[in-house]
Amino acid sequence: MIIRPVRHDDLNDLYEIACESGPGFTSLMPDKDRLSRKIEGSIRSFRSQAVDHSEQRYLFVLEEGTSGQIMGTTGITSGTGRSQPLYHFRHSTLTHHSRELGLRRSVGALTRCVHYRNCTEFCSLYLRPAFRRANAGKLLSKVRFAFIAQHLDRFPNLAIAQMRGVADEHGQSPFWDWLRDHFIDLDFSQVTQLAGAGSLDFVEDLMPSLPLYTHLMSNPARAVIGQVHPDTRPALAMLKAEGFRHRGMVDLFDAGPTVECRTDNIRSVREAALMSAEISTTENQHLTDTGRPVLVTNTGLEDFRAMVVNTDTHALASGRIELSTKQADALGLSVGASIRTLPLGQQAIPATSIHVTDSAEVHYAL
Repeated sequence: MIIRPVRHDDLNDLYEIACESGPGFTSLMPDKDRLSRKIEGSIRSFRSQAVDHSEQRYLFVLEEGTSGQIMGTTGITSGTGRSQPLYHFRHSTLTHHSRELGLRRSVGALTRCVHYRNCTEFCSLYLRPAFRRANAGKLLSKVRFAFIAQHLDRFPNLAIAQMRGVADEHGQSPFWDWLRDHFIDLDFSQVTQLAGAGSLDFVEDLMPSLPLYTHLMSNPARAVIGQVHPDTRPALAMLKAEGFRHRGMVDLFDAGPTVECRTDNIRSVREAALMSAEISTTENQHLTDTGRPVLVTNTGLEDFRAMVVNTDTHALASGRIELSTKQADALGLSVGASIRTLPLGQQAIPATSIHVTDSAEVHYAL
């Protein structure tokens, strides 16, 4: 498995992923023209030398080493909310108090807002079900942290991830069903297509601007506020282990939570170590089959590459990792080149996170 920047010839694979992922995965929509523009925008971002936190979109693909098939995608956007409003509902509690009557009542409320204005956003994480295997999901998630650690000056110091909300087996959101009945007569697939295309004028025109009291909503709609799609639970658990927290912001359309963390305080950004690579002249068995799985990346931009390498803890502690010639070639490395490393071992999941199955065996969608 190798991670690399997306290319123009990945268009058909991206289209298949967009179709597989279904409504709610708005960062990749099943429209080849939009996907082609997304690919072109990513290529420009990788080539750009700008470090002014202007909006840049970095899209990576996970390529199967033998067949060359695209197993999944992952992405980072720098400057989210800078050129276009990023709308949310703020989920909070309002308290009404009458001194005259001695009555007090607290109610849950959703208030439309634009809270995030210049952020680093993690997006487009999707592992195709046919390619579930050990460390694939972790590689897709953690490669972004290693990339940011190497190019920290390119990213604003507040990071967010908008998590996919709850939907049924037909891709319908119970939260949106209630909003549609009371405010906007559009199907969930229609509004996600509009959002994915950046056509958000309807939010100001039609979405409620005054607080929505949640106790007036239907039970199915109220129950999914701040909850995630089952396919997204592993990604959420991993982000919480990295230090991300939910602070009340939820998506306008499916009420999925947005989590946040200071970019330079993300656990894996802090722990992604800069080391020197040693290249073995022989294909030793221990270089490929045994040891601790470690994410290894080169330090490039346009030519960025990342993969999982098995190594022992002593090598990590020494600050040097031995790579086979094949691994070094895949990463575009020469003897003595600098690399970033990040162990992929099990992390302790905080008590506040959702209990999920092992991330290597599930289908990710963020």
